[in-house]
Amino acid sequence: MHLLLVEDDPMLGDALSACLRQAAYRVDWVNDAAQARAALVDHAYDAVLLDLQLPHGSGLAILRGLRDRYDATPVIILSARDRLSDRIKGLDEGADDYLVKPFPFEEVLARLRAVTRRASHRVVPLMQVGDVHVDPTRRSVLRDGVPVKLSIHEYRTLVALLERQGHIVTREQLEDAVYGRHGTIESNTVAVYIHQLRRKLGNGLIATVHGFGYRIGEAAP
Repeated sequence: MHLLLVEDDPMLGDALSACLRQAAYRVDWVNDAAQARAALVDHAYDAVLLDLQLPHGSGLAILRGLRDRYDATPVIILSARDRLSDRIKGLDEGADDYLVKPFPFEEVLARLRAVTRRASHRVVPLMQVGDVHVDPTRRSVLRDGVPVKLSIHEYRTLVALLERQGHIVTREQLEDAVYGRHGTIESNTVAVYIHQLRRKLGNGLIATVHGFGYRIGEAAP
C-alpha cells in the first residue's frame, strides 16, 4: 500500500516513516501543507496520515479539499489537539479516524489496517455511460469490457463528469475536482484532459457545450 504521511515534526516523521516502511508500506513523507496538496494532486494514495498544524496551511483545509473533490481516500488525523471538540471537528470534516499524540506506533498500524479494510469493503456504486464502466473502489475504467489506462488527472476529470452525468460541468468545476482550489494551472489544461479522454474512450463520449463547459451522457430534462 502507498501512504502519504504529512508531518512537520522531523523526529516523529522520520520515526513513523521508518516504522511504516518496516511494516511493508510505501511511504511519501512531506512536511508542509503546500507539499501535501501537490502530492495529493499528482498521486492516488491508499491512505493519508495527516497532522493538523502545518507550515503553509492547515491539515483540516487539506482534508476539506480532498472531500470537496469527491476523493474518498481514508484519512487518519495525527494531532496533539486532544479536546473533544477538535476530534469531533476532524471527524465531521471527513476524517476516518483521529489519533492524539503521543501514540504507540503499533496503534497507528492497527488504525491503518482498520480504515483501509473498511475502505476495501465500502459499497460504492459503479458508474456507467454507454460502453464505459468506472469502478471508483478499484479506480478502474473499462471500455466495452477492456481495461483503459488513465492518468490520475484524466480519471478525476472523468469521475467529475460522471458525478453530474447529463448536466453541464464548467471548466472551473473540473479544475476544482482535479486540483482543488489551490495553485494556478494552464488555461487549456482541462481541454487537454478532455481530448485525451475522447481519444481513449471515444469521440462521442463528452460533448462540448460552447460558452458553458462539458457534458457527459444525455442532457438532463
